[in-house]
Amino acid sequence: MLNPPTATHPTRGIARGGKALYGAPLGILMLEARFPRIPGDMGNAGTWPFPVLYRVIPGASPEKVVLNGARGLLPDFVEGAKDLVRQGAEAITTNCGFLSLFQREIAEQVGVPVATSSLLQVPWVQATLPPGKRVGLITVSGSTLTSAHLEAAGVPLDVPMVGTENGREFFRVLIKAEKDDMDVDLAEQDILDAGRALVSQHPEVGAIVLECTNMPPYAAALQREFGLPVYDIYSMITYFHAGLRPRSFG
Repeated sequence: MLNPPTATHPTRGIARGGKALYGAPLGILMLEARFPRIPGDMGNAGTWPFPVLYRVIPGASPEKVVLNGARGLLPDFVEGAKDLVRQGAEAITTNCGFLSLFQREIAEQVGVPVATSSLLQVPWVQATLPPGKRVGLITVSGSTLTSAHLEAAGVPLDVPMVGTENGREFFRVLIKAEKDDMDVDLAEQDILDAGRALVSQHPEVGAIVLECTNMPPYAAALQREFGLPVYDIYSMITYFHAGLRPRSFG
């Protein structure tokens, strides 16, 4: 049986139009930054097993979003999301977990599904765990991930959490922008150190969620080190995309 015609793969009949771009239903709102986007990073297009659309939000630096609550940036993110939808995006995400603050507002205004933050998967991951086990968070900045960020994503306010502020490389490069280059090995050690602190302080942790969208390159190392399931923006967005383009078994 032939598949039904679409704009990207017409077989016969009418190819439907109405968008500027086709074949990339996911739109990603990007912070404005210059650190390296290594494979696995959300901002490296090769990370994704499907095409994506990007839109950089001018002035939305990691420091402003992570350390200063993204103050004044909501209109820019809403307009960026609307622009991606005009181009052809059928769903929107962002490349900073701290943008959970804008989840409701963006979703209200763009008319397509929105998943702003890796934190949104915490309730689902918690539901998978046995009694007595909890989700633990690793975030780029534990001191500025507030109750408002957690509430916006449906995360319990007493969630076990450790940040990377005291690390040697990851926070310095991504948030403080002290240099453009990054020592990937040192960055990985920062993430592993945060994992060690998390599981030692909270032995009840049964799974880890990574808030930061730059952490997926280190998820496999965390899982090997601690033997716990690790979820991140990659796991969430591949699931999100699967609903936009379900696999056809016909």
